[in-house]
Amino acid sequence: MLRTPTSPFLPSEWATNGIMSYLRHAPDPLPLLLLWTTAAGFVALGAMLHAALFAQGFTKAQEGAERFIRGGLWRWTVGNVLRPLPVAKREFVLKDIKLFFRDTTQWSQLILLAVLVVVYVFNIKALPLHRGEAVTFFYVTLVSFLNLGLAGFVLASIAGPIHFPRRVLEGRQMWLLRSSPLDLRALLWSKYWVGTVPLVVLALILTGATNVLLQVSPFMMIMSLVAMVGITLAISAMALGFGAVYPQFETENAAQIRRRSAAFVFMMATVAFLGAVIVVLWQAVYAYTTAVNDGRAVVVDRLDGDVFTVAALICAAATVIPLIVGLRRMPAIRVSRAGSSARPAN
Repeated sequence: MLRTPTSPFLPSEWATNGIMSYLRHAPDPLPLLLLWTTAAGFVALGAMLHAALFAQGFTKAQEGAERFIRGGLWRWTVGNVLRPLPVAKREFVLKDIKLFFRDTTQWSQLILLAVLVVVYVFNIKALPLHRGEAVTFFYVTLVSFLNLGLAGFVLASIAGPIHFPRRVLEGRQMWLLRSSPLDLRALLWSKYWVGTVPLVVLALILTGATNVLLQVSPFMMIMSLVAMVGITLAISAMALGFGAVYPQFETENAAQIRRRSAAFVFMMATVAFLGAVIVVLWQAVYAYTTAVNDGRAVVVDRLDGDVFTVAALICAAATVIPLIVGLRRMPAIRVSRAGSSARPAN
């Protein structure tokens, strides 16, 4: 939907007036003057705030995470939730969560994640699927089904920054974990679930909210939620597995890890996995929409149950195989105490 700006206090309104006055061969310098003076004013205001607050804010930002993870709220929330876990797994999970909130380059991604979710849901809401009689039940179901692939790609873009560098960020301490009597499986599972549980919650919120906006049928709602859980578990395992196969322990910045070629290979593998799941499930969705359009009773058992079995096997294989490969890869890595090398053992 294209709309012209409506508020005279917005810079977009001034830009529109400046362009239209030029097109009408009656140039008006006032909109351009407002744009330049407002920009200069905000630059000056930003410079003043930077000079007055940056040093104090930077210091508090470095100390705020320490106060958070040592406070009483942390002990009463995360500590009580993880109490039923064994000691080794609980300590691994606590360590990963603390490292996440200590590193500003990681927890600041939550801000971008919130913006991404808002834009994603708004775009689904803006679709004109219920504004005219020309839009049929088939197209609503089609959009809801293809939303699985789009939501899966969004989750893959989030799982990459969360899971891919998780093992690599151990850095110079990896040799200590290897030398300790701690179980490497507990280390791998803690890193997997610390990032997977929030992704599953996000996937359910995204899928459920968009399906409610699309007003889909109960069958599509249940199938979408179950499929999205399987897709999320697989994407998280693939991200962690690729990060274990291609470690870069000498890297201290997580952003540098995500720019490597292995991250690109992970995204391409994720696209192939999502394509396979969508192609397999489409047969059941097509049979369901055909039955509804023909006025026949929809029986889930008759929607080719083998399709759901194949989709479940694809998700299970994409989850189990990367985790097994990552677990086997962990003892095969030699990390020097200086953290300068990471190479396979002979």
